Amino acid sequence: MEHLGLVGLSGSGHDGLFAALTGLDVSTASDRVVGVVQLPDERLAKLAAMSESKKVVRATFEIAYVPGLSTEPGKGMGSRLLGSLRDCDALLFVLGASEGADPASDLLTLEYELVLADLASVEQRLDKQRRTAKGDKSLGPEIAALEHALELLGDGTPIYRSQLPQEERALLHSVFLLTNKPMLAVVNVDVDQLDVADEVAAKLGDEALAVCIEIEGDPDVVGTLGDERAELLADLGVAESVVPRLARAAYQLLGLRTFLTTGDKESRAWTFRSGAHAPECAGVIHSDLSRGFIRAEVIHWDELLELGSWTKAKELGKLRVEGKDYEVADGDVLEIRFNI
Repeated sequence: MEHLGLVGLSGSGHDGLFAALTGLDVSTASDRVVGVVQLPDERLAKLAAMSESKKVVRATFEIAYVPGLSTEPGKGMGSRLLGSLRDCDALLFVLGASEGADPASDLLTLEYELVLADLASVEQRLDKQRRTAKGDKSLGPEIAALEHALELLGDGTPIYRSQLPQEERALLHSVFLLTNKPMLAVVNVDVDQLDVADEVAAKLGDEALAVCIEIEGDPDVVGTLGDERAELLADLGVAESVVPRLARAAYQLLGLRTFLTTGDKESRAWTFRSGAHAPECAGVIHSDLSRGFIRAEVIHWDELLELGSWTKAKELGKLRVEGKDYEVADGDVLEIRFNI
């Protein structure tokens, strides 16, 4: 399962955000903790209501938390903790903005820690590959990419902020560099900043999100779900929880998409990699469906909802019949035909 790494400086509030996303308390954790995030999906809820489903299953992804890093660059256990996130597919940075904190400064400190960790990895890999290349000339392109990365990191530049070509970045995948991963910034605002929260986050880029972790990570809020959580947040001055939006943004960052199935027994959201074709998505449900794939009957969720039922859509000829080359779209509702 693809997963996200959650990082922040000590006092950033990223432990509260982890609790808000997963329901797990990591306030006393001293090492990596992995939790599961359920992806809120209004489409799924509406389809389940339409089908009168007995069971509803949301899509999920994993998120890995490490304790807060030292606010002094290069100090503490940064390299070891960050090293435990090398298997993550993307990173989520939590940056403090409350009580006069500077999120841009926090970002630079975090990036410096990531650069230091990556620099050590590149140096080690480069030394090994140079020795191996004496008998294997095919390693030339990777060595060149490593040398370019070494120069960038040595200057303090994260790979994701560099102009390193994608083909060279691909050659670095075997090193699992932290700064070669997609990154999303989350700005932790104070209660009295709620009215200007989006403006505070926007200073770090259009994709940055603002959240008041003091409220959303409160144990009383974390312990509630659905309408109850929404009502409690409204009472605390938060019109809409940022957690569903953050979960969806993280899901997109991981390159994940959702297709849906619906019926009276169950409505379910299934996770697939962006760009996957119908047989691959069929295999997400069960390997037999992929092996014996014949065709997929497809309709987009909003069209199905408008028609009112799968049976009605079939009667009106609204179901598309797609074959093995069909690239499944986010929000497609599928029914797989197969034979084994």
